[in-house]
Amino acid sequence: MSENYSLSRSNAHFKKAEQRLPVGVTSTYRYWGPEDTLYTSHAKGARLWDIDGNEYVDYRIGYGPAILGYADDRVDEAAREGMKVGGPTALSTELEWSVAERIAGMVPSVDLVRFANSGTEAVMAGLRLARSFTGRSSHVMIEGGYHGLFDGVLWETEHSTTSSGEVDLQIQPEGKGVPSILRSLIHPVPLNDIEALERVLHAHGSEIAAVLIEVILGNAGGIAAEPDYIQNVRSLCDKHGVVLFMDEVKTGFRVARGGVQELMGVKADISTFAKAMGNGYPISALAGRKEIMSTIRPGGAAQGGTYAGHPVSLAAANKTLEILDETDALEKIASYGTRLQEGISHLLSKKGITHVWSGHSSMSGLFFRDTVPRSYTDWVNSDFELYDGLAARLISKGILVEPDSREPLFVSAAHDESCLDETLQKFEEVLTAELDSRAQS
Repeated sequence: MSENYSLSRSNAHFKKAEQRLPVGVTSTYRYWGPEDTLYTSHAKGARLWDIDGNEYVDYRIGYGPAILGYADDRVDEAAREGMKVGGPTALSTELEWSVAERIAGMVPSVDLVRFANSGTEAVMAGLRLARSFTGRSSHVMIEGGYHGLFDGVLWETEHSTTSSGEVDLQIQPEGKGVPSILRSLIHPVPLNDIEALERVLHAHGSEIAAVLIEVILGNAGGIAAEPDYIQNVRSLCDKHGVVLFMDEVKTGFRVARGGVQELMGVKADISTFAKAMGNGYPISALAGRKEIMSTIRPGGAAQGGTYAGHPVSLAAANKTLEILDETDALEKIASYGTRLQEGISHLLSKKGITHVWSGHSSMSGLFFRDTVPRSYTDWVNSDFELYDGLAARLISKGILVEPDSREPLFVSAAHDESCLDETLQKFEEVLTAELDSRAQS
């Protein structure tokens, strides 16, 4: 723990906040405990300050949205122009076409686009669309995947270890209030196991509307699908008349201009985008093939919302996507991420610590194991407790990472040499401290 690190104001505010907000926050994932929950004062570029005045180099960047850095002047200026529309009018604006045209130009699988406010909303509408198009009700989910906060996907992979040392995975509701009857509509399969998917589709294909997949698992350390696997998934979906639904809420416009589909050389039937597309402004997109998207119409699949296509968020997205599409921002992000990995690997290797990286250099996971993880079981079979210990120490040193190893490290275009130097210096300090603590216990 840093000698000057204090959360006294955050702790005091938590006691006040929990009187009006459940566990003192607006999103449950922001609750880190009564003594560790942070409250933001402000953020700029790649850095964040809490209400105690602690400064952090931020590798969460809002779970990925601030791809250009917090409060990017170009995006904020565009958003201010969007304010001149006057807010949502329950009518459409010309900007809807502009942003949709940009998305279609960046992602070859996209013909038509609809906008919403969050990844959850977009995925929820996407599943409804897949069910409408196919006339089927169930869907496949990948173990360890995350698709938002609505009942149809709010199922997490719980793990335990048997007496023989084997990993036992069970799909359970993520918290209370999720109707158990919905479990019958979900078919879980491991990532990178094409035989498991083939068995499910062979047995239940006539009931399955969609294979819903994060090609890089954004809440499982960035574990990635292998190119051959995702190509085979595409073929199986075609064979069984199942919609291939790629959730690119985290990977979209981050890992490549055309998202993970560009990296893998595959086209989805339906895609969802959100976080990086607005640099922090609340916006998401549901996009896909004309044949499928056209079922959104009066008397067909429903999609919409009072704040969908808000002119401020659309203006921000228009500028953000322009920058990502027409400048070298993504190349700089990837380069920084690679150097961050190399620097951390050098420090770990000096200590003889076995480790690997997963995902993409712009959103990567650090695993303490000897082979690159291929499925959620491989996260279970890693020394994630070492990561958790390092993360707690890094936060107290001013390097803001997710306390849970299943959330990747996100890089923005605002991360610079000063961020990298500070990160590596402090990582070396906390690594020594954590290893010493382990040796003494």
